[in-house]
Amino acid sequence: MNTDMIIASIVASLPEIIIIAGACLLLLVSLIPARGRMVLFAGLSLAVVAAAAIATYALAGPVRPAYGGMFVVDGFAVFFKIVVLMVTALVILMSPKYLEEEDLERGEYFVLLLFALAGMMIMTSAIDLVSIYVGLELMALSVYVLTGFMRHDSRSNEAALKYVILGAVSSAIFLYGVSLVYGLTGATQLSELAAALSRDGPSDPMLVLAVVFMVTGLVFKVGAAPLHMWVPDVYEGAPTTITAFMSVGPKAAAFAIILRIFPEALTVVDDIWLPVVTVVAVLTLTLGSFVALVQTNIKRMLAYSSIAHAGFALLGLVAGGQDGIAGIMLYLLIYAFMNLGIFGTVVMMRKGDFSGENIEDYAGLAKSHPGLALLMLIFLFSLAGIPPTAGFFAKFYILAALVAQGHVALAVIAVLLSAVAAYFYLRIVMLMYMKEPARSFDLALTPPLRLALAVAGLGTVGIGLLPAWFLDMARGAVFPGIG
Repeated sequence: MNTDMIIASIVASLPEIIIIAGACLLLLVSLIPARGRMVLFAGLSLAVVAAAAIATYALAGPVRPAYGGMFVVDGFAVFFKIVVLMVTALVILMSPKYLEEEDLERGEYFVLLLFALAGMMIMTSAIDLVSIYVGLELMALSVYVLTGFMRHDSRSNEAALKYVILGAVSSAIFLYGVSLVYGLTGATQLSELAAALSRDGPSDPMLVLAVVFMVTGLVFKVGAAPLHMWVPDVYEGAPTTITAFMSVGPKAAAFAIILRIFPEALTVVDDIWLPVVTVVAVLTLTLGSFVALVQTNIKRMLAYSSIAHAGFALLGLVAGGQDGIAGIMLYLLIYAFMNLGIFGTVVMMRKGDFSGENIEDYAGLAKSHPGLALLMLIFLFSLAGIPPTAGFFAKFYILAALVAQGHVALAVIAVLLSAVAAYFYLRIVMLMYMKEPARSFDLALTPPLRLALAVAGLGTVGIGLLPAWFLDMARGAVFPGIG
């Protein structure tokens, strides 16, 4: 590359450079004894995230290819970068008091969050199978460590070990699929891969195996069945703030990869992957909805809720076209606000020797904290897809895309399973409003956590009031070649 191309590549990846440089700087700052300084570390981390967000916004506009066609900045990448930046910022706001309560006051927590963010941002801009894998592993390795951050907690250790082993297997499967694709087509760039498949056609039986391996590896990353087995244990064992982070951020970045690879690069072989994705989506939605009904731990319940939502989002991939892809993008944006909001309420319950992880712990919350109970009700109604919340419109637009493409049976199944899923959300609402409190509520509400809950609440309500505007924004960010 000549000097101009190098400069253009650096400019295109400026947000990622800011995040990585900020993480390295914070690593040096974390050498200062961290106890009592979590607010300082959180503030520095937020400053880095804000600088990266400004750089991302400044780069919005014309498509900027970089690094020899391995990386691109387009509307699609900017949309997902804004989502993961927002997710990381809200998790940082939730963290200081929680880390103090759990005696986890170590600065490397925020360093790892920033490295995971850098990996997710690379994933959203990667248009080459090699750069996709690099971003995927940078994100995954950071989240593995964060999952086991409570070193003296056996549940956290077990969750981290399970996540590392299964995550490594899924990465190896995905990488093997990538190697097969490269061997068959001689290409790793998505545009070249699409051109090679269009030219040669799906003539080699090994291509079926390669595509199945890639689907398998990516299905694991979004927590879809039948590769969901890690989700409940990891969500329960990880620190609650990290559970909130991994339930939204890595899932959104993984969907960005899926939307880059399958509808565009592998559209010629959609007769291979589309039936697989359809079965996986229905199975995921069914399993997540029914198994969540019997959970008593709220983090495990939200884990199965996350599985069900992943299945619903995958139905947008089945619908395809601009409406299906835009529906997924809007779904993930709405899911980020409402899921972080509900996890924020779980974080606020953690104080002293009280964890607030049992669903029964929320009985009678409305009697002593009506404002917080109302906010929690909004998040739960939105997760259930009850109109006129944002969650209703998230599901509605995917259902509309399915019906428009003739997948009426799938739309009916999705509606019925959403009705099933509504029960375990409404059960918490019933406990908050119709039961007497078993104890007094001493909540760990700090100004940063209040701000995080307020932003999540405004996002959930705001998108519910203006869903068409946000859908148009998502449609405008869908990359060329889909439609």
